[in-house]
Amino acid sequence: MKIALIGATGFVGSALLDELLQRGHQVTALVRDPAKLVARDGLRTATADVYDATQVAQAVEGHEVVLSAFNPGWTDPQLHDRFLAGSRAIVAAAQKAHVARLVVIGGAGSLYVAPGVQLVDTPAFLDHVPPNIVPGAQAARQALNELRQETVLNWTFVSPPAMLQPGQRSGAYRLGQDQLLMNGDQPAGISVQDLAVAVVDELETPKHPRQRFTVAN
Repeated sequence: MKIALIGATGFVGSALLDELLQRGHQVTALVRDPAKLVARDGLRTATADVYDATQVAQAVEGHEVVLSAFNPGWTDPQLHDRFLAGSRAIVAAAQKAHVARLVVIGGAGSLYVAPGVQLVDTPAFLDHVPPNIVPGAQAARQALNELRQETVLNWTFVSPPAMLQPGQRSGAYRLGQDQLLMNGDQPAGISVQDLAVAVVDELETPKHPRQRFTVAN
């Protein structure tokens, strides 16, 4: 497939890029600075400001999928507002370019830990997550809520589990929907490499149109 990847130089985006290229997909990475990416077979770059929907639309036109691992950066003092601004620009760009599919990597914070209770609102989350992370988790939840009102795009939102770390690519994972996945009484985790496997599997064999799903080992 021809896939436009946003966030290709980030923690999740770089794993997605590796998995996509390994499987033979043609990837256009939208970046501000193309020099940050090493030339590889199947990879091209396009210069675009993710906050500018017109620039993004021009860059993604002609692609089958827009895959977004966008994040302004956890240390951004305006993380909440910039996260939402970028997310909205990406949605608008995908609409404008008539891209068939939008897949967004979000956060675990909007997963439910009990009926009506999302992880981001629990004392455990607020007490144990660095304070600078919380606005991003709240913004990702709002971005999901806005996507759920979207009627034009065929979107999918992917929530990683509570624990996401560098590791090995095993190719094994289990799927969930809106609930936080657990290992016994502890939150489950996954390597970023296996998260990438699950996301690219979804691209190749869509199972979650206009839905959110989550994964864990």
